[in-house]
Amino acid sequence: MSQQADRPLSPPVTREDVEHRIALIGAWLARRIGAEQQQWLRDQLDRIGGEGNKTALAMAIGLAPRRLGSALLALDASEAEAAGGQVPGLDTRDWTVDQVGRILFLLASFDGDEAAFVQRLETVQRDGELGEQIALLRGLALFPAPVGLMGIAGEGIRSAMQPVFEAVAHRNPYPAAHFSEPMWNQMVVKTLFIDSTLGPIQGLDERRNADLARMLVDYAHERWAASRSVSPELWRCVGPFAANDYFADLLRVFRSGNAIERKAAALAISECPTPQALTALETAPTLWRDIRAGRVGWDDLQ
Repeated sequence: MSQQADRPLSPPVTREDVEHRIALIGAWLARRIGAEQQQWLRDQLDRIGGEGNKTALAMAIGLAPRRLGSALLALDASEAEAAGGQVPGLDTRDWTVDQVGRILFLLASFDGDEAAFVQRLETVQRDGELGEQIALLRGLALFPAPVGLMGIAGEGIRSAMQPVFEAVAHRNPYPAAHFSEPMWNQMVVKTLFIDSTLGPIQGLDERRNADLARMLVDYAHERWAASRSVSPELWRCVGPFAANDYFADLLRVFRSGNAIERKAAALAISECPTPQALTALETAPTLWRDIRAGRVGWDDLQ
């Protein structure tokens, strides 16, 4: 069974799709860099061409920060809307100009050969410096051959370097769209294990599942046994599955945790499919009222 067997097949990314994305990204950069930088950008794109000239590609990616600068991209509302039209969920809020340039260069190397494109990206991820790796992992959702990129994304979430891991896990639509359930669960658990945050993971609520809830509760028990704290965010993925085995754990946090932990437990309990949930929440009427009114949510834990 393939890694993606439990995910719906995504439509293929065509050469035309890639050309549209190149034009879109080129327009972003044109509004943010000077005439000399634009000329350099055009020269690199011409050298890379549609055949993916390896030397030209590597040089352009390597020189991007020096030649384009590293200012935040900061798309305006209309640009962000157009980005979402190209790739649903595309979130560029933390991207910089040089990162976008690097993504553009790799897209420009696509000549319709998906296997060659994947190999090209694998080479950059293996040989490139940290900034190159982060930039191109952030761009995964823009690239062709999404299924073929699964191994690269998997290496990203197995990385011991937190910025590399978060380039895949945070604000990136690729995992929610393409990861199998085991890969997804591995990513979520590791996020907590390395003291990162769950909030920026796209599709977190939609992809919650019973196996993930079990893994997270086991992890919480291990930390409690070692007298260590448990991230309040953990319970976000447990609530819908806490009707029986895990409800006592939520009550423990709800009754004895600090203010943030009690909010998290209450939010999780509000999704529990058991009559006991309402009974528990009614013991904190103000908090329960704020949850119902939308004044307290998971974003308030950040």
